[in-house]
Amino acid sequence: MNTERLSNRLDEWRRWLLITVSGMLVFETITGLSIYLLPFSVTNQVMVLAHTMVGLVFVIPFVAYQIRHWSLYRAMRMSHVKLTGYFAMAATIALTISGLVLTYQAIWATRISYAWDFVHIVATFAFIASTLPHVVVLIARVYRQREGALAAPAMAAVGMFGRATAGITIVGFAVTAVAVIAYSPPELVNEFPDDYSYLYGDDRPFAPSLATTNTGGAFDARSLGGSESCGTAGCHSDIFKEWQVSAHRYSAMDAAFQKVQSVMAEQNGAESTRYCGGCHDPISLFSGTKNLFVENLTGLTGYQEGVSCIACHSIEESDVQGNANYTMRQPERYMFELADTAVSLPRLIRDFLIRAYPRQHVESLQHKLFKSPEFCASCHKQFIDEEINQVGWVQLQNQYDNWRKSRWNEPGDPTKTVECRECHMPLTESDDPASGDDLDYNRTPSDGKHRSHRFLAANQFMPLALELPGAEEHAELTEKWLRGEIEIPEIEHKWKAGPAVPIEIIAPEVVAPGAPVPIQVVATNNKVGHDFPTGPLDIIQAWVEIEVTDQAGNVVFSSGQRDERHFIEPGSFIFKAEPVDEAGNLIDRHNLWEMVGVRYRRAMFPGFSDRAEYSFLCPVSMLPSSDTTATPSLDTEVGFAAPGATGATLTVNAKLLYRKADQFLLNFLFTEESGLTAPITVMSEDQFTIRVEAD
Repeated sequence: MNTERLSNRLDEWRRWLLITVSGMLVFETITGLSIYLLPFSVTNQVMVLAHTMVGLVFVIPFVAYQIRHWSLYRAMRMSHVKLTGYFAMAATIALTISGLVLTYQAIWATRISYAWDFVHIVATFAFIASTLPHVVVLIARVYRQREGALAAPAMAAVGMFGRATAGITIVGFAVTAVAVIAYSPPELVNEFPDDYSYLYGDDRPFAPSLATTNTGGAFDARSLGGSESCGTAGCHSDIFKEWQVSAHRYSAMDAAFQKVQSVMAEQNGAESTRYCGGCHDPISLFSGTKNLFVENLTGLTGYQEGVSCIACHSIEESDVQGNANYTMRQPERYMFELADTAVSLPRLIRDFLIRAYPRQHVESLQHKLFKSPEFCASCHKQFIDEEINQVGWVQLQNQYDNWRKSRWNEPGDPTKTVECRECHMPLTESDDPASGDDLDYNRTPSDGKHRSHRFLAANQFMPLALELPGAEEHAELTEKWLRGEIEIPEIEHKWKAGPAVPIEIIAPEVVAPGAPVPIQVVATNNKVGHDFPTGPLDIIQAWVEIEVTDQAGNVVFSSGQRDERHFIEPGSFIFKAEPVDEAGNLIDRHNLWEMVGVRYRRAMFPGFSDRAEYSFLCPVSMLPSSDTTATPSLDTEVGFAAPGATGATLTVNAKLLYRKADQFLLNFLFTEESGLTAPITVMSEDQFTIRVEAD
């Protein structure tokens, strides 16, 4: 009986079903450990593909073998060998189920489940811990039985099992090696052009910008582009759609930027435009496009993507000095990630790898650094110095320090602090893989929200001018943002409701005909986290438009009106800056490279107010109060006649208006014949009625 049982066991060692399952299991175990323990590489990516394909094929023979194996040995008495066998079977079943779920998610979902991934990893080590003693003990038993008629056949059967299992494993790795060798990654040209100008020194190839790379050398433009794939892969579709019409996306294609850049190159040389490139056009800057003898200072990739997904998410270090003082690392890309994004097998492989093997994607592109205002400071803080204006250091826009010194910043207390991203990247409902966050004090990893990548701010002009997809919606949202009408629930308890910059009319309730009418329009920086307005104040215009009418609708007084050429009338109350060059001439073409100082600047610090003051004479009637039929004569001093009897009124209407670009600059850049003008947003308004009484 013992001889027959041993003979049956020998037949099992020789059975190809067992050998096939064993070979696949060894291959799957080794590749799985490699994927988990070894660094990201092409080899490991090929192993992910091989691991998945072999795992899918493995299911059928494993089920067949497991049913047979269990039916043969289930009646045997319980022993440590049988117990480890049950553990190995349970671990293998867990591996198979979790592997199938992960494969499905990597192909059809937007990301794999970390819970299922954890099950797969734990099951792998459980399988190794249970299978090794199970198999080793069985093999040891065979080798201990060195006597008897079946001793030699038993050793031969076990030897055949081992060799065949190893052979299947080796074949699997041989095919994997061939695939690794056959894959030809795109050759990145991380070199500057041969004629690249090192005007500011060999050690400062990107100067006068403070931006640099972690190697100090050039990066191939392709390595920092490809934002479209983030959307077409189906993972970050919503975020891509938001970014696609954002100021970060069109920072390089901005028509005004392109014109100013060309003027700067003509006057100061192409190298000087690198000063702007760190923030507006990093892809072109780091690929060496902003160079002498280049017809187009912005490369195609840089033009289309501006601050691309990769460019922003590859910054590994930043400094609050500003002027793009950051360091960028060139991320190692996945197989076929730089291939054409059209629907094809390479694209499907790329998307599958990123989802099935996301560690590199997450570690290289998701940093805590992004969540700090200091990260934003590297570009949202600007100065010029002697290298640019040949005179000396001058502070330009500085949103970061405005915020840092304001009421919105309570160091150490996030419940009272409103940071950049909380305002400009409000939370939005999302099923994006990037949703959830456990690093914010008021969020969780499963909150089902992501931060909007529209970066809503104050440019309602350029998306429409460039006719970007979704420009109308974005411009409408920007106008609502400027008016303070967009609700942000996560911070609504930290600020006052209402307009971002409300205005209030202060005027007398009663005036007499012919008497002075003093009016003040008080504007308050209510919700803005920095100066209002902010940015390049030589371009931006925010002003008060006021109009006073009598009860018949006749205009008594006005200020802040625009003429038919879209110019604001002289003497209007305007928030702006007037930078000057060394000779005292006004900088009015955004020629900041000539700026040495500011002769006038008006903006409001967060929480502060400013007031526009007006005065005019209340019109005096030329008619007796009892005569209601005669035609009134005009008061030539004030331009119209108003009744002097009691019951007359003056209605004061005031508006705070905003536009991104003044008309003089647009006419200079694009000619007046272009008809181009910036849209105007009514940020807030107020109305007040004054009674006119004779006594």
